[in-house]
Amino acid sequence: MTTASLTPPPGIITVFSDIWCSFAHIAIHRLHATRKRLGLETQVGFDLRAFPLELLNDAPSPRPGTDSEVGRMASLEPAAGWQLWQAKDWLYPSTMLPALEAVQAAKLQSLAASEQLDLGLRKAFWAESRSVSHRKVILDVAAETGVVDVTALAEALDDGRARSNLSGQTAVARTEAVSCSPHLFLPDGSDWANPGIDVRWEGSYGVGFPVIESDDPTIYEDLLLTTATG
Repeated sequence: MTTASLTPPPGIITVFSDIWCSFAHIAIHRLHATRKRLGLETQVGFDLRAFPLELLNDAPSPRPGTDSEVGRMASLEPAAGWQLWQAKDWLYPSTMLPALEAVQAAKLQSLAASEQLDLGLRKAFWAESRSVSHRKVILDVAAETGVVDVTALAEALDDGRARSNLSGQTAVARTEAVSCSPHLFLPDGSDWANPGIDVRWEGSYGVGFPVIESDDPTIYEDLLLTTATG
Protein backbone atom coordinates (compact mmCIF):
# COMPACT_ATOMS: atom_id res chain seq x y z
CA MET A 1 0.00 0.00 0.00
CA THR A 2 1.36 3.44 -0.99
CA THR A 3 0.10 6.97 -0.53
CA ALA A 4 -0.39 7.15 -4.30
CA SER A 5 -2.97 4.37 -4.13
CA LEU A 6 -4.92 6.45 -1.58
CA THR A 7 -5.14 9.52 -3.82
CA PRO A 8 -8.85 10.44 -4.10
CA PRO A 9 -10.69 11.68 -7.20
CA PRO A 10 -11.02 15.42 -7.87
CA GLY A 11 -13.09 17.30 -5.33
CA ILE A 12 -12.59 14.75 -2.55
CA ILE A 13 -10.43 14.77 0.58
CA THR A 14 -9.93 11.34 2.11
CA VAL A 15 -9.60 11.43 5.89
CA PHE A 16 -8.42 8.53 8.05
CA SER A 17 -9.31 9.15 11.69
CA ASP A 18 -10.87 7.87 14.89
CA ILE A 19 -13.78 9.50 16.70
CA TRP A 20 -11.82 8.92 19.92
CA CYS A 21 -9.02 11.19 18.67
CA SER A 22 -9.03 14.81 19.88
CA PHE A 23 -6.73 15.87 17.04
CA ALA A 24 -9.20 14.41 14.56
CA HIS A 25 -12.04 16.26 16.32
CA ILE A 26 -10.19 19.49 15.60
CA ALA A 27 -9.36 18.50 12.03
CA ILE A 28 -12.91 17.51 11.14
CA HIS A 29 -14.31 20.69 12.69
CA ARG A 30 -11.82 22.83 10.77
CA LEU A 31 -12.57 21.04 7.52
CA HIS A 32 -16.31 21.64 7.86
CA ALA A 33 -16.01 25.22 9.14
CA THR A 34 -13.46 26.27 6.53
CA ARG A 35 -15.36 24.60 3.68
CA LYS A 36 -18.49 26.50 4.68
CA ARG A 37 -16.67 29.81 5.06
CA LEU A 38 -15.09 29.44 1.62
CA GLY A 39 -18.40 28.48 0.02
CA LEU A 40 -17.07 25.12 -1.17
CA GLU A 41 -19.77 22.84 0.24
CA THR A 42 -20.88 21.72 -3.23
CA GLN A 43 -17.34 21.49 -4.60
CA VAL A 44 -15.46 19.51 -1.95
CA GLY A 45 -16.54 16.33 -0.19
CA PHE A 46 -14.95 14.30 2.60
CA ASP A 47 -14.43 10.55 2.24
CA LEU A 48 -14.20 9.58 5.90
CA ARG A 49 -12.36 6.36 6.68
CA ALA A 50 -11.60 4.61 9.94
CA PHE A 51 -8.31 4.63 11.83
CA PRO A 52 -9.58 2.55 14.78
CA LEU A 53 -7.08 3.09 17.55
CA GLU A 54 -8.48 0.27 19.67
CA LEU A 55 -7.72 -2.27 16.94
CA LEU A 56 -4.35 -0.78 16.04
CA ASN A 57 -3.33 -0.65 19.71
CA ASP A 58 -5.09 -3.90 20.70
CA ALA A 59 -6.85 -2.08 23.55
CA PRO A 60 -9.58 0.50 24.13
CA SER A 61 -8.43 4.10 24.25
CA PRO A 62 -7.67 4.87 27.93
CA ARG A 63 -9.95 7.50 29.41
CA PRO A 64 -7.12 9.23 31.35
CA GLY A 65 -5.46 9.92 28.01
CA THR A 66 -8.63 11.37 26.54
CA ASP A 67 -9.26 13.47 29.65
CA SER A 68 -5.71 14.81 29.58
CA GLU A 69 -6.24 16.10 26.05
CA VAL A 70 -9.53 17.94 26.52
CA GLY A 71 -8.32 21.14 28.17
CA ARG A 72 -5.27 21.60 25.98
CA MET A 73 -6.96 20.78 22.69
CA ALA A 74 -10.07 22.80 23.55
CA SER A 75 -7.88 25.89 23.84
CA LEU A 76 -6.79 25.42 20.22
CA GLU A 77 -10.29 25.16 18.77
CA PRO A 78 -13.03 25.99 21.33
CA ALA A 79 -15.74 26.07 18.66
CA ALA A 80 -15.34 22.34 17.99
CA GLY A 81 -17.15 21.67 21.29
CA TRP A 82 -15.55 20.13 24.37
CA GLN A 83 -16.18 19.12 27.94
CA LEU A 84 -14.78 16.65 30.42
CA TRP A 85 -17.01 13.57 30.61
CA GLN A 86 -20.15 14.55 32.52
CA ALA A 87 -22.32 11.43 32.28
CA LYS A 88 -22.12 8.42 34.59
CA ASP A 89 -18.76 6.67 34.49
CA TRP A 90 -20.29 3.42 33.26
CA LEU A 91 -21.69 5.22 30.21
CA TYR A 92 -18.22 6.17 28.95
CA PRO A 93 -17.73 4.37 25.61
CA SER A 94 -15.57 1.25 25.81
CA THR A 95 -15.40 1.04 22.01
CA MET A 96 -15.86 3.28 18.99
CA LEU A 97 -16.31 0.47 16.49
CA PRO A 98 -20.14 0.72 16.29
CA ALA A 99 -19.89 4.46 15.65
CA LEU A 100 -17.15 4.02 13.05
CA GLU A 101 -19.20 1.32 11.35
CA ALA A 102 -22.25 3.59 11.35
CA VAL A 103 -20.32 6.30 9.50
CA GLN A 104 -19.38 3.77 6.82
CA ALA A 105 -22.98 2.57 6.67
CA ALA A 106 -24.18 6.15 6.21
CA LYS A 107 -21.68 6.55 3.38
CA LEU A 108 -23.66 3.93 1.47
CA GLN A 109 -26.40 6.58 1.36
CA SER A 110 -24.14 9.50 0.42
CA LEU A 111 -20.93 11.26 1.36
CA ALA A 112 -23.04 14.05 2.85
CA ALA A 113 -24.85 11.59 5.12
CA SER A 114 -21.58 10.12 6.38
CA GLU A 115 -20.05 13.57 6.86
CA GLN A 116 -22.93 14.79 9.01
CA LEU A 117 -23.20 11.59 11.05
CA ASP A 118 -19.46 11.60 11.70
CA LEU A 119 -19.54 15.25 12.76
CA GLY A 120 -22.57 14.64 14.96
CA LEU A 121 -21.01 11.63 16.67
CA ARG A 122 -17.82 13.56 17.42
CA LYS A 123 -19.78 16.42 18.97
CA ALA A 124 -21.96 13.97 20.90
CA PHE A 125 -18.87 12.37 22.45
CA TRP A 126 -16.55 15.32 22.96
CA ALA A 127 -19.05 18.09 23.72
CA GLU A 128 -22.14 16.32 25.08
CA SER A 129 -20.81 13.25 26.96
CA ARG A 130 -23.10 10.86 25.12
CA SER A 131 -22.32 7.16 24.91
CA VAL A 132 -21.80 6.91 21.17
CA SER A 133 -20.96 3.21 21.34
CA HIS A 134 -24.66 2.53 22.00
CA ARG A 135 -26.95 1.80 19.06
CA LYS A 136 -29.77 4.06 20.24
CA VAL A 137 -27.43 7.01 20.71
CA ILE A 138 -26.00 6.47 17.22
CA LEU A 139 -29.48 6.41 15.70
CA ASP A 140 -30.54 9.44 17.75
CA VAL A 141 -27.54 11.39 16.47
CA ALA A 142 -28.34 10.24 12.93
CA ALA A 143 -31.88 11.58 13.28
CA GLU A 144 -30.55 14.90 14.57
CA THR A 145 -28.50 15.43 11.40
CA GLY A 146 -31.63 15.78 9.29
CA VAL A 147 -29.67 14.20 6.44
CA VAL A 148 -29.27 10.52 7.32
CA ASP A 149 -32.04 8.03 6.49
CA VAL A 150 -32.29 6.53 9.96
CA THR A 151 -34.36 3.51 8.92
CA ALA A 152 -31.84 2.61 6.23
CA LEU A 153 -28.98 3.12 8.67
CA ALA A 154 -30.61 0.83 11.23
CA GLU A 155 -31.05 -1.85 8.58
CA ALA A 156 -27.39 -1.51 7.56
CA LEU A 157 -26.28 -1.88 11.17
CA ASP A 158 -28.52 -4.93 11.57
CA ASP A 159 -27.09 -6.81 8.62
CA GLY A 160 -23.53 -5.47 8.97
CA ARG A 161 -23.21 -4.51 5.33
CA ALA A 162 -20.57 -1.83 6.08
CA ARG A 163 -18.49 -3.93 8.45
CA SER A 164 -16.23 -5.28 5.74
CA ASN A 165 -15.49 -1.69 4.68
CA LEU A 166 -14.44 -0.94 8.24
CA SER A 167 -12.21 -4.03 8.28
CA GLY A 168 -10.64 -3.07 4.97
CA GLN A 169 -9.90 0.44 6.18
CA THR A 170 -8.34 -0.97 9.32
CA ALA A 171 -6.02 -3.09 7.20
CA VAL A 172 -4.95 0.03 5.28
CA ALA A 173 -4.49 1.94 8.54
CA ARG A 174 -2.00 -0.71 9.66
CA THR A 175 0.27 0.04 6.70
CA GLU A 176 2.97 2.69 6.50
CA ALA A 177 0.82 4.67 4.09
CA VAL A 178 -1.34 5.97 6.94
CA SER A 179 0.60 7.26 9.91
CA CYS A 180 -1.90 8.68 12.38
CA SER A 181 -5.34 10.06 13.14
CA PRO A 182 -6.07 12.34 11.36
CA HIS A 183 -4.28 11.73 8.07
CA LEU A 184 -5.60 13.53 4.98
CA PHE A 185 -5.10 12.60 1.32
CA LEU A 186 -5.71 15.09 -1.50
CA PRO A 187 -6.39 14.67 -5.24
CA ASP A 188 -3.03 16.24 -6.12
CA GLY A 189 -1.28 13.27 -4.51
CA SER A 190 -0.21 15.10 -1.37
CA ASP A 191 -0.97 13.81 2.11
CA TRP A 192 -1.10 15.61 5.42
CA ALA A 193 -0.74 13.98 8.84
CA ASN A 194 -2.38 16.02 11.61
CA PRO A 195 -2.31 19.13 9.43
CA GLY A 196 -1.09 22.34 10.97
CA ILE A 197 -0.39 20.93 14.44
CA ASP A 198 3.03 20.01 15.79
CA VAL A 199 2.73 18.22 19.13
CA ARG A 200 4.84 16.35 21.64
CA TRP A 201 3.92 14.56 24.86
CA GLU A 202 5.12 15.44 28.34
CA GLY A 203 5.08 12.13 30.18
CA SER A 204 3.47 8.92 28.98
CA TYR A 205 0.01 8.84 27.41
CA GLY A 206 -2.68 8.77 30.07
CA VAL A 207 -0.30 10.13 32.69
CA GLY A 208 1.20 13.21 31.04
CA PHE A 209 -0.31 15.70 28.64
CA PRO A 210 0.12 17.04 25.09
CA VAL A 211 2.35 20.06 24.50
CA ILE A 212 1.48 21.96 21.33
CA GLU A 213 4.64 23.27 19.69
CA SER A 214 2.78 25.07 16.91
CA ASP A 215 -0.67 25.33 15.36
CA ASP A 216 -1.55 26.83 11.99
CA PRO A 217 -5.29 26.48 11.26
CA THR A 218 -4.95 28.49 8.04
CA ILE A 219 -3.53 25.39 6.37
CA TYR A 220 -7.10 24.16 5.95
CA GLU A 221 -7.81 26.97 3.51
CA ASP A 222 -4.93 25.77 1.35
CA LEU A 223 -6.06 22.13 1.54
CA LEU A 224 -9.64 22.93 0.57
CA LEU A 225 -8.77 25.40 -2.17
CA THR A 226 -6.26 22.95 -3.65
CA THR A 227 -8.92 20.24 -3.68
CA ALA A 228 -11.55 22.54 -5.20
CA THR A 229 -9.34 23.86 -7.98
CA GLY A 230 -7.28 20.74 -8.69
